[in-house]
Amino acid sequence: MTVGEGPETPAPPRLRRDARRNRERLVEAAHAVFAEQGLEAPLDVIARRAGVGNATLYRHFPTRATLVDAVFRDQLTGTMEAGERARRAPDAWAGLAGYLDAVFATLAADRGTNDLMTTRLPDVETLGAVHAHHRETVDVLLERARAQGSVRADVTTEDLLFTLAALGRAVPPLAVAAGPDAWRRPLALFLEGLRGPAYEPCPLPGRPLDEEELGQVLGEMGPHRAGPTDGSTGGAVADGET
Repeated sequence: MTVGEGPETPAPPRLRRDARRNRERLVEAAHAVFAEQGLEAPLDVIARRAGVGNATLYRHFPTRATLVDAVFRDQLTGTMEAGERARRAPDAWAGLAGYLDAVFATLAADRGTNDLMTTRLPDVETLGAVHAHHRETVDVLLERARAQGSVRADVTTEDLLFTLAALGRAVPPLAVAAGPDAWRRPLALFLEGLRGPAYEPCPLPGRPLDEEELGQVLGEMGPHRAGPTDGSTGGAVADGET
């Protein structure tokens, strides 16, 4: 500062607005890319789609986990709210079935949400709380349903969580092969297997897969999952890379 000058003026508000807008564009782009490609999508693809450089992305989101948390926080907390509603249901079976329907509708929304909720991703702030709440919800509802006689006595929380995770991973390829609601039939079949001995079975919804569709689903679940769709040829960019 030269003699006679006053104190430096603060940065103009436009810079702060631009920073906020860049963050919003990054979150929007990340949501779209994660939905298409899953959580392993290259971060440079996200930056490019948002119209910013890699340095801008890492300035706002130093790690992949912080970006994932910003993108999916609302959806994850929505799952917890569904769990709270289910716990208040007088009929534990109705609460459990309604809760799992809401969870699977979320899993079907996009590949990113599915990856996030059916696997373990460390350091995502909201995710640990969601997994803990999900387990507690299932545990509470199973205990009540067993007491009400609507669930077989030998089903454990771990049985249910394991099977749900495995079935949940099949939701995206099911949607590709047989339509966005194709998950409803296998979920209903799984729920039928939980019912107590006095329960009268209900017809399964939807239609069964045919041989060709089953082959397509199994192929999509294998190691040949489609890669990036917008020109990137590399793997996922490591956290912190520019």
